[in-house]
Amino acid sequence: MRAQDAANVSGAPGRTVTEDVSRRLLDSASQLSYDPATEVDWDAPLPEDGHGLAPEWSTLYGTRLWDEMTERQRVTLTRHEVCSIMSTGIWFEMILQQLVLRDQYVRDYATAEFQFALTEIADECRHSIMFARACEKMGVPAYFPKRLVVELARILKTAGTAEVAYGGILVAEEVLDIMQRDAMRTDGVLDLVRTTSRIHVVEESRHMRFARAEIRQRVRRAGPLRKHTSALGIAVVAYFIITSLVNEEVYAEAGLDKERALAAARSNRHHHTMMRSGSAPLMDFLGTQGLLTRPASAIYQRVHML
Repeated sequence: MRAQDAANVSGAPGRTVTEDVSRRLLDSASQLSYDPATEVDWDAPLPEDGHGLAPEWSTLYGTRLWDEMTERQRVTLTRHEVCSIMSTGIWFEMILQQLVLRDQYVRDYATAEFQFALTEIADECRHSIMFARACEKMGVPAYFPKRLVVELARILKTAGTAEVAYGGILVAEEVLDIMQRDAMRTDGVLDLVRTTSRIHVVEESRHMRFARAEIRQRVRRAGPLRKHTSALGIAVVAYFIITSLVNEEVYAEAGLDKERALAAARSNRHHHTMMRSGSAPLMDFLGTQGLLTRPASAIYQRVHML
């Protein structure tokens, strides 16, 4: 995705991703992409004991409440948790698609950069439909972020700088990536979830590479004030994404006392450790780009990414 004038996501002049990088990503997409409509066995029955997440990624795993839960409750909880995460993924992928379309408006259609941007949008459309069908198959309703977060996101997709936009992409995708990789190799997780995770992991690896390249190019030209502002903006976006992943209503759906479950999840040291471990590559990358300032770090610590 290229920034050439003030109408772009960042407003910064110059190209941000080389044709060479974009061409390699296009070649990768042509060789290794999936159609969820045919790759996923949508007609296969779901085993009653199949989890939605690797249990270790449940927000209650490792707590006293988890030990008290029946296996049926654990299965129900992880299915609702994964569908809440998928719903948040759909919500954020819709934001991403709008950012990319706005950035590519009246660009040079002959460039590999423009063509990969549209390839990414096509990927995101398929992923969103795939997640929606997976949740429907599991019989779980759509979960949405809180109203305030939804409205604040309108500002991001309309006025977000490139660093903040692509930093948000990395936050959402890299945290999902580690969860989904664990789901792919964990026995007892639904085949439906393992297959959708595999598709998403493969195709999103290209999107994450694209976003990292964009951030590197933009911050290279940014002054200290812009870096500081962007670092804080990415952290704020991360805060709202991470706190929106698991909707609080999932606990009631598993037959749990919602207030007790929320308290257990918020104080769950095991889950905090998993989040920090999964976020480590992202934190390292932001640090190398000068986007891990003290105020930003304080926000990441609040959501246990650092």
